Amino acid sequence: MSYPKQALPSAPPMPHDGIAAAGQPIAMQPMPGGSPAPGGGWMGAHQQIQSNCPPGLEYLCQVDQLMVKQKVEGFEAITGFEMNNKYEIVNTMGQRIFYAVEDTCCCSRNCCGHHRPFDIKILNNQSKEVMHLSRGLRCSTCWCPCCLQKVTVEAPAGNIIGYVAQAWSICKPRYKIQNANEETVLRVKGPCCTWNMCGDIEFDVTTADEMSFVGCITKQWSGLVKEAFTDADNFGVSFPMDLDVNIKAVMMGAVFLIDFMYFENNQKKVKSKIPH
Repeated sequence: MSYPKQALPSAPPMPHDGIAAAGQPIAMQPMPGGSPAPGGGWMGAHQQIQSNCPPGLEYLCQVDQLMVKQKVEGFEAITGFEMNNKYEIVNTMGQRIFYAVEDTCCCSRNCCGHHRPFDIKILNNQSKEVMHLSRGLRCSTCWCPCCLQKVTVEAPAGNIIGYVAQAWSICKPRYKIQNANEETVLRVKGPCCTWNMCGDIEFDVTTADEMSFVGCITKQWSGLVKEAFTDADNFGVSFPMDLDVNIKAVMMGAVFLIDFMYFENNQKKVKSKIPH
């Protein structure tokens, strides 16, 4: 089934600790059998919860758009010394659903740069890990098709629900969204040029046969200063409301791999600021 493209909203203002963008308390993720959180920020947990939904991901059953916002690290922006990345995953109203923290060693971050292997923990608002992403150290060139990038998605940690696997391509970024059996469910196709001055960069999500459009991962333009001096990026991701919740979670994992492969290169940005 094909779905029309839908425009992703611009990234909402980053909520302060405990306060949503509209001044409302950040709502908590609904739990099975629970009632809507105060403030009306979330839909009731009893609505359309899929039977195969991993614990902690109930909210994903009820949305078709999410925003992933990387937090700016001032020390990293000035020095180029790579810090562990931190992200907020918010809904279209700017309310935080999850937050993500990278857990890699200093040596890997600063010796391997954006090619580094990583572990990313995705936590809910009670600081409980509900997803785990892991990427091994692999070749990132199209000339080595036997050892392409791959991210394992677990929810909860220890329970594999799918993979994001880079597909071989010379010109355009291509990825496969796979289920736990490594069967390709969706495909992601990016543009030849992953750099766009003052504009968004779209990665289309299609069915496995590439015949129908089903969603989009968009790297959003976040302003000249932020783009030029930091590697903190904003992404939007859209998918069908009725898509398997596990595949929605794997699509979230694809956002992090795309960020690391094409937009996480702070060393070059710092070097470009140094006068020659």
